[in-house]
Amino acid sequence: MKFFIDTANVKDIESAYKIGVLSGVTTNPSLVAKEGVKFEDRIAEILQLVPEVESVSAEVTPDAETAEEMIAQANELIKINNHDDKITIKLPMTLAGLEACRYLSRKGVKTNVTLIFTVNQALLAARAGATYVSPFLGRLDDISEDGVLLVDKIAQLFRTHGLDTQIIAASVRHPDHVTRVAMAGAHIATVPFSVIAQLAKHPLTDQGLEKFAADWQKSIK
Repeated sequence: MKFFIDTANVKDIESAYKIGVLSGVTTNPSLVAKEGVKFEDRIAEILQLVPEVESVSAEVTPDAETAEEMIAQANELIKINNHDDKITIKLPMTLAGLEACRYLSRKGVKTNVTLIFTVNQALLAARAGATYVSPFLGRLDDISEDGVLLVDKIAQLFRTHGLDTQIIAASVRHPDHVTRVAMAGAHIATVPFSVIAQLAKHPLTDQGLEKFAADWQKSIK
């Protein structure tokens, strides 16, 4: 399973990129709004910052309600810094979003259909040609449904029918989510940097380092 980082914060993206685990970046208008910058400018900045990743998502804005409006926005977004091979257009799971997904996919544009909450939604998106589908774990957990089980069912369905669409486990809240979606068959987990940092931590690792350091100090006296 690969790791994407879910943020528009440059420092967090740079930190994740430096440790060598980053394969992509997902953003959305809400994340960019928190940064207080123009959406297109931040996407361009991210593309420059992480040149070796496979995907940087750029989501159409909520006021794009028709397929035509989404496609028009997508055509502008894929021109950013001429990195059309890196830009993935993030589309909502709506009928208009699926129509836009089909059109863009046929043009060779990578697409990510987001806000997936059912197996049927994932199947529709895959059949519309989506490069990625993004089931939201945490939001399902919030209403007492099992988000990881959804990932498992989607993975089973895609294997059964030989679908190439990749599953991005989104709305990941903690390390156990990461472990479970990896075992359930997610191709990618998109996570905040705080969760990436948590994945690297364990109290026994910290204790072991402290003991090594203490023993080393004794040996050089």
